[in-house]
Amino acid sequence: MTQPLLIIAAGGTGGHMFPAQALAEAMLARGWRVKLSTDARGSRYTGGFPEAVEIEVLSSATFARGGVLAKLAVPFRIAGGTISAAVKMMRDKPAVVVGFGGYPSIPALAAATLLNRPRAIHEQNGVLGRVNELFAKRVHAIACGTWPTELPEGTEGHDIGNPVRAAILERAAAPYIPPGDYPMSVLVMGGSQGARILSDVVPAAIAALPEAHRQHIRVSHQARPEDEARVTEFYANAGIDATVQPFFSDVPERMAEAQLVITRAGASSVADLSVIGRPAILIPFAAATGDHQTANARGLVDAGAAILIPEKRLDPEALAAQMRTILDSPEGATQMSVAALSTGKPDATERLVALVDALAQQGTVKPTGDNSGEQV
Repeated sequence: MTQPLLIIAAGGTGGHMFPAQALAEAMLARGWRVKLSTDARGSRYTGGFPEAVEIEVLSSATFARGGVLAKLAVPFRIAGGTISAAVKMMRDKPAVVVGFGGYPSIPALAAATLLNRPRAIHEQNGVLGRVNELFAKRVHAIACGTWPTELPEGTEGHDIGNPVRAAILERAAAPYIPPGDYPMSVLVMGGSQGARILSDVVPAAIAALPEAHRQHIRVSHQARPEDEARVTEFYANAGIDATVQPFFSDVPERMAEAQLVITRAGASSVADLSVIGRPAILIPFAAATGDHQTANARGLVDAGAAILIPEKRLDPEALAAQMRTILDSPEGATQMSVAALSTGKPDATERLVALVDALAQQGTVKPTGDNSGEQV
């Protein structure tokens, strides 16, 4: 029997790639073939994918970057990628195509639309990204990582949750050691690219903590490459034990060991926190489309698992005060870790797998924007 083929289309950030990786791992385990369709930028983030996943690099582009000439070339680059994807799909017919957002996912989703292959999108955030919004009425199912998700009129979403990598699931509900008079780990993350404002504010906030806290804190700080040296120097001069890197390949281990996580409210970070169960201070990215990071944070904050600090109110004094709120209360921190677990969907990958299986078995039906539900 021929193995069914799943094509996963995803962009070049951890927010898109981590849930895509989780689905790839699960479908391979079920005997499917899996291809990842991305562009040259996205291909740099494929190191965590299983070796069995075939990486297909297609031409794509965005209007959000580059000068006038680059923007004029965007439609042609996307068209070229779409034609290439369509030719490959006619030769090696996918049972299902799933897009995870980001402009690198456009060619595969556009080709699947042209060829009417069973297709779905997974939106990690509480607000649709631009590419997923473009395809929302042109796919057969919309899987939602954050619930509720704002969707176009006439479409319906499936409350799936955000799939997390196997390495996160291995540490699901890991025992939490509350803050105390012993080494305490603080994990600082600004997304897969780091965040300048966290590099500006967090080291100063930690340095402003009482000596009783500072002497016990061990920091893992993800900083942008251009900020790495200065952040490292600041911690060293302040006498704070810190590891500063542009990217941590062992985030699951570092998060499981942490007493506190300070992070942006990216969908994958929020999902990881809810599955492992850790207290957090969330600083949503103010410029995020539709303020979707604030929407992402809502579940953890409402559950009492996280403290939200809007970017415009973030300064060392405010952050240090909130850190003390957590570090000074072992019982409260433990309650936050339990509350985080209450919001998690560790079975999100299985839910998405079930949706993919259903699409493969049903064949092609009318897209979500057409509510007739008739076979085509």
